[in-house]
Amino acid sequence: MDFGIWLLIGAALVFFMNAGFAMIEAGFTRAKNAANIIMKNLIDFCLGTISFTLIGFTIMCAEEYLLGIIGVPNLGIFTNFSNFDFSGFIFNLVFCATAATIVAGAMAERTKFSAYCIYSVIITAVIYPIEAGWVWNANGWLAQMNYVDFAGSSVVHLVGGISAFIGAAILGPRIGKYTIDKETGKKIVHAIPGHSLTLGALGCFILWFGWYGFNGAAVGNLPQLGAIFLTTTMAPAAATVVTMLFTWVKNGKPDVSMSLNGALAGLVAITAGCSYVDAFGSLVIGAVAGVLVVVAVEFIDFKLHVDDPVGAVAVHGVNGLWGILAVGLFARPIVVGEDVISDVTGLFYGGGFGQLGVQALGALAIAAWTIVTISVTFFVIKKTHGLRVSAEDEIMGLDSAEHGLTSSYADFLPVSNNDLHMLGGGSKEKIPVALVTPEAEVPVVNTVASKKLTKVTIITKQSKFEALKEVFDQVGITGITVTNVLGYGIQRGNQTYRGVPLESQLLPKIQIDIVISKVPLDVLIETVKKVLYTGNIGDGKIFVYDVENVIKVRTGEEGYNALQDIVLGDE
Repeated sequence: MDFGIWLLIGAALVFFMNAGFAMIEAGFTRAKNAANIIMKNLIDFCLGTISFTLIGFTIMCAEEYLLGIIGVPNLGIFTNFSNFDFSGFIFNLVFCATAATIVAGAMAERTKFSAYCIYSVIITAVIYPIEAGWVWNANGWLAQMNYVDFAGSSVVHLVGGISAFIGAAILGPRIGKYTIDKETGKKIVHAIPGHSLTLGALGCFILWFGWYGFNGAAVGNLPQLGAIFLTTTMAPAAATVVTMLFTWVKNGKPDVSMSLNGALAGLVAITAGCSYVDAFGSLVIGAVAGVLVVVAVEFIDFKLHVDDPVGAVAVHGVNGLWGILAVGLFARPIVVGEDVISDVTGLFYGGGFGQLGVQALGALAIAAWTIVTISVTFFVIKKTHGLRVSAEDEIMGLDSAEHGLTSSYADFLPVSNNDLHMLGGGSKEKIPVALVTPEAEVPVVNTVASKKLTKVTIITKQSKFEALKEVFDQVGITGITVTNVLGYGIQRGNQTYRGVPLESQLLPKIQIDIVISKVPLDVLIETVKKVLYTGNIGDGKIFVYDVENVIKVRTGEEGYNALQDIVLGDE
């Protein structure tokens, strides 16, 4: 197997992870900000490519490395292109861009797009390359201490998670996320659900797929690649199952969005030690990550009151730290034939506290560097340019305010003047008289019957519709009108979103309208009550109205006669 080619294939997989980040961040936020999220994930890679090319790559990977801290910048990619390390550059570039894109999710829905562009450049040009060189440049001071971070639990994810936390804290929460209880003076946490768990799940699967390149691209032999694929599968699987069970026990039902976060937490946690732990170690690391992500999401939200819409801090920051420390606990020597997969020994396999201490020192140094540099970055941007959009723009949605889009979804677009023009409604010209078909006379029939006309409106749960349809056929109802509606009353719902009660969530209902004349009213009402009744809140309501007249436009029939044909909406 040509591992030089595999390095580039792995880099392409890591690049594809940008699509995963875009989908999960868009899905976990509101539809009015989806295009903004997508644009940020696109532009941070593009801007990151330019800044990493000009500055970041050489200060990270230069052979001339000062004091084990920083490389000497050069423009070898331009001045000596024929001898340039093309593959190494692309491989390191896609990792650098990943660190920047993590921040987008935590600061979503209220950050200026221009501010995002500025700090993405700073992260990819300076913050990430310097600390990454400490670990992955052979001359870096942490590399010299045998600090182990095989694929970036700290280099990429801890840095991204810390940056996300500081950015979200300085930026402040979304409007309506936290309110003050007037009686107790305490902050109340409100859930702001994302608009599409479907997109969130798609993003999670794309990221998991790309992670095989993220963790495995840099290997040099097939047994090592197989071992990494195994640990990269087992850890997120264990984390997802544990997260599901934990939220099931805690909240009464398994939490979908949190389980998606659980999978990503397991992937982040195994990234540092994917080539240094065995199957058992990867399962334990993943299981711990599955608990940590839930506890961290809720602690950050309920206690620290930092608004992180996608759980980026818990997934990348907390579990990036856990993954680094886990190497010092679970690493063990692994040799397959003549291929050495791991030569590091952790505490639980007789290695003592030495490696654990190195891991803790390295994580502390990287965290300190990130905290200082990103804090300065955000404060300077906030004071000089501004980080946050106006309240009006935030409420309107960043798709409209920042990008001039009515919606990211074409089906939700209102009819424009151009559409009306195409239909004749926007044209100043009169519609040709021939199109009105004057020869088709509208019939006039005055046959208002004396029978009473009654409109019955039923509002109930969507799940009851099929049962109602069946009994309508039995009693002779030949047509109904059905509308999807939202209701909010005594039945406020007892659902939670990421552990936060949805105390004021509008609940989906259906409204069924029927006009009857031949079917006895009492028969219809009793039939409907039998279908809907459970004795619980939310069974629904039935409204009865007198109808003065019904006119069938096609035939001109009125009253009782107008209701006798089987036409949608008629009885």
